[in-house]
Amino acid sequence: MKLALVDGKRRKAQPNLSGECQCCGSPMIAKCGENRMWHWAHKSKRKCDPWWEETEWHRAWKNRFPEDWQEIVQFAESGEKHIADVKTEDGWVIEFQHSAIKTEERVSREAFYKRLVWVIDGKRRKFDERKFREAWEDAGRPFGPETPLRALSFYEGRLLDEWVGRPTHVLLDFGEEDWLWWLIPRGDQSSDFVLRIHRAGFIQCLGPVADRGGQSLEKIIEVVASQIKRRDIMHKIEQSIRDKQRIKYDPLAIRRPPRRRM
Repeated sequence: MKLALVDGKRRKAQPNLSGECQCCGSPMIAKCGENRMWHWAHKSKRKCDPWWEETEWHRAWKNRFPEDWQEIVQFAESGEKHIADVKTEDGWVIEFQHSAIKTEERVSREAFYKRLVWVIDGKRRKFDERKFREAWEDAGRPFGPETPLRALSFYEGRLLDEWVGRPTHVLLDFGEEDWLWWLIPRGDQSSDFVLRIHRAGFIQCLGPVADRGGQSLEKIIEVVASQIKRRDIMHKIEQSIRDKQRIKYDPLAIRRPPRRRM
């Protein structure tokens, strides 16, 4: 962990410092070696939060948000508690996921946090990025004037199988300087959609309100939902026209013979 309680205050690991876990209260020791990032570890080597993981990728992502928002303990009415990677000032929880995760745990986290945004490390497996790029190209031309949004027509590969169609927002991180890839939650729309979004813009829309310039995640969601709705309406109209044309020109359709002039 990046933070532990030292004399009741959240502190980063420093040499010769002792603290306690803000989640379970157990003693923590500062790990400040030369080969790994400095972090806190339970003295008893226990893991109080089974959902917890941290890599340098996690730490880099968390550091893009205020430290006061990082590693926030969240409680359920049942007494269950977990450490959110980041919780924003307007209530969004951001979870950064690097390792493999079982479906049961995904469902549990989404139910526990409710207003959840996943950011997934897309570089963990060798072929995930290539399979995603193929699916993006197969999706065809982006639609909508405001955002580069595409409907996934065909895809394969473990990454998309695992994360397409989730009820929460999922962003794929392939390590690009400029872009993240946003898998839109599955609702009542006719297809699954993916949105290319600027990395800096995503961080800004979830960052401190004073730094957003009037932008927010909710506003982006509204724009995307409006585009998807227009797109679905147009597809229904086009499908209706195609169906009528098929009936009109069906060679097997029963037609009356032409009447002869008398």
